[in-house]
Amino acid sequence: MSNLAQQVLAHATSMPEGTSLSAKALLHLGSRAAVDQALSRLARSGELLRAGRGVYVLPVKGKFGTRAPEVAKVVQEWASQRGETVVGHGAAAANRLGLTTQVPVRQVFLTSGRSRKLKLGAQTVELKHAPPWQLLYPGQAAGEVIRSLAWMGPSGSEAALGQLRHKLPTSELLAVANARARLPTWLASQVSSLVTRA
Repeated sequence: MSNLAQQVLAHATSMPEGTSLSAKALLHLGSRAAVDQALSRLARSGELLRAGRGVYVLPVKGKFGTRAPEVAKVVQEWASQRGETVVGHGAAAANRLGLTTQVPVRQVFLTSGRSRKLKLGAQTVELKHAPPWQLLYPGQAAGEVIRSLAWMGPSGSEAALGQLRHKLPTSELLAVANARARLPTWLASQVSSLVTRA
């Protein structure tokens, strides 16, 4: 292994699990062409996983062998490096809130950036561009509510709102209500009725 490849690997090892690497972020170690070559060699040898065009991650080594890093960690690290907002898909949010028993088969996230796919070992993670209103309240129950209702659509969301009224704290319901001006009309009117009954 070349000295540069060793430096790249040492840098990757010093980072938290799921941190993505790109040639631009490693230019302090060498020229762009040399860093690109080192990343490619490390990916071919299995020391790094190629997650997408120009994006690499360090696999996690354990007593049962190597595995891809946790998807959520990779996506969040990747988003923070690029200054994008990334949140879970509405189907996953609805499942977490107990509104559906369906478990999403594919890993799909909504992003403020462009749509793209990341490959983590055998898994393909899809990032779909979404309108700003679907990215409200990242990491909060109010945001999960908005995304799950958007996924359920006008016909399914009214019944879901009745369930959520009994499950969520009033503060989260008020946060959803405060976002009404930014929501589509059908959802804003349904959320309004929820708040008047809360």
